[in-house]
Amino acid sequence: MNRNRPTMLDVAKESGTSLKTVSRVVNGESGVNPELVTKVERAVKKLHYRHNLTAGSLRRLGGRTKTIGLLLENVSNPFSAALHRTVEDCARARGIEVMTGSLDGDSARERELINGFIARRVDGLIVVPSSDDHKYLVNERRAGTQFVFIDRPALNFNSDAVTATNSEGVEEAVTSLISLGHKRIAFLGDFEGIFTAKERHNGYRKALRSSKIPVDKELEKLGFHNESEIEAFLIDLLSRQNRPTAIFTAQNVITLVAIRVLRSKNLHHKIALIGFDELPLADLLDPAISLVTQDIHAMGSIAAQLLFDRIDGVKSGYEERVVPTTFTQRASGLIKA
Repeated sequence: MNRNRPTMLDVAKESGTSLKTVSRVVNGESGVNPELVTKVERAVKKLHYRHNLTAGSLRRLGGRTKTIGLLLENVSNPFSAALHRTVEDCARARGIEVMTGSLDGDSARERELINGFIARRVDGLIVVPSSDDHKYLVNERRAGTQFVFIDRPALNFNSDAVTATNSEGVEEAVTSLISLGHKRIAFLGDFEGIFTAKERHNGYRKALRSSKIPVDKELEKLGFHNESEIEAFLIDLLSRQNRPTAIFTAQNVITLVAIRVLRSKNLHHKIALIGFDELPLADLLDPAISLVTQDIHAMGSIAAQLLFDRIDGVKSGYEERVVPTTFTQRASGLIKA
């Protein structure tokens, strides 16, 4: 429970200063003796104290604020937006408010936002992680904040997590392309340091190995900083004499760029395309786009329930729930080699 967190009184005792002095330091007021500031800052660091922005709420609700944080990769992305809505609906049914932020794949921003939400005394956090090391959360959990990770597990930090069958979903889709005679299948994905990107790439490679198709690294590209890079790579790829006969795009933004480039080259009925992640109106395009999709509603609902259970005091072992993906075959994935 959050009531176990160190208070300003604890900091005052540890630093040998007054409560008023601690209050002035943590609130950033000027005019405090530098020696006292140093003492308070040392005590704050030693005790892992975080300034309480909602003390009144904590007193009224027995240590809880009836709020949770939801940290997404990018709230404007369709996957993130759908996840946000699911978690919000689950929380609202329990009278809990959701505060949301975008991480943009930035580990420093992840820490900044998590620290900010904890300072506001959220009861727990659901996180789509960006950092490659979450040991820094150990003290926050000891102090009472609960964590659930979604889409990707935490690293160096035991926690509940909800993921999808990324590798298996891609393997199924790429195998379907191979069954149509495709051997030159391009793969475009996110940075391989990201758990989901690595899993999807593994699924692509596994499908090739199972069919004894050698890997051609010139057909692979992982890690794009922006849409211009995606477009440039695709234009170059499609201009080659021995261009691919099929493309697998492992993220919805990449899929959108691929659709645009294929149409601009009048290749959208000649080169097969399958994407990962839901795409609005994918079934209405010409050709309709084949997709591997995650059950975002199930993932969000499970993550929310796991978090609520932890907040309510459940102390069983941490779980990783894996939600199956779905491969929806449409015309873009049925173009033969």
